Amino acid sequence: MAGRVALVTGGIRGIGAGIATMLKEKGYRVAVNYHGHDDQANAFKQKTGIPIYKWDVSDYDGCQKGVAQIASDIGPVEVLVNNAGITRDSFMHKMDKAMWDDVIRVNLSSVFYMCRAVVEGMRTKGFGRIVNISSINGLAGQMGQTNYSAAKAGIIGFSKALAQESANKGVTVNVVAPGYTDTEMVRAIQPEIVKKIIEKIPVGRLGHVEEIARAVCFLAGDAAGYMTGATININGGQYMT
Repeated sequence: MAGRVALVTGGIRGIGAGIATMLKEKGYRVAVNYHGHDDQANAFKQKTGIPIYKWDVSDYDGCQKGVAQIASDIGPVEVLVNNAGITRDSFMHKMDKAMWDDVIRVNLSSVFYMCRAVVEGMRTKGFGRIVNISSINGLAGQMGQTNYSAAKAGIIGFSKALAQESANKGVTVNVVAPGYTDTEMVRAIQPEIVKKIIEKIPVGRLGHVEEIARAVCFLAGDAAGYMTGATININGGQYMT
């Protein structure tokens, strides 16, 4: 519904920026969170007019304070999109503890921190939409990404449990699991590797940010009120469940 307050974490670039921009186009009052890349954040704000809020989603207290500030400035968060994430890729036998801890904390613990900051208010109000961004690699696994795959798989289990807890309070919790999408992160991969990735995608191309954003916008709206605990796979047929 137009006018509802939506928060997108990791929302200044890539899939997050696409989601935030489309939500604004549909009439939501959008705020985005970011942690690094101040120049990109300010450029995003100037381009879109969407307010930006800086905090580390892997810090519990920071999430509480950030959400409280948005509630003060714009209004209580009614739609939460947990999109923030990092990679620290390595084969398991070479992965150090920091690489594991960083990815689990930023990609998975942050989902708990952010949901914990908003879910009581959503339950009290009798409405809420939580959309958590997982990945094809949380479903299929990916060599060199035991940390990332574990975190993204954990998001799916977390979301199913929270969906059961909150359904009778008007709060839905769903997951979008993108495949390889045409973003800055993917474009940084060596072209020959991208070519090999595309060869494994039945539709024969990378996904578009807008295709992910459309699914998130659907789940954020009133029309998705009977849909909770679901995972929408958007991967061009690369992995089917």
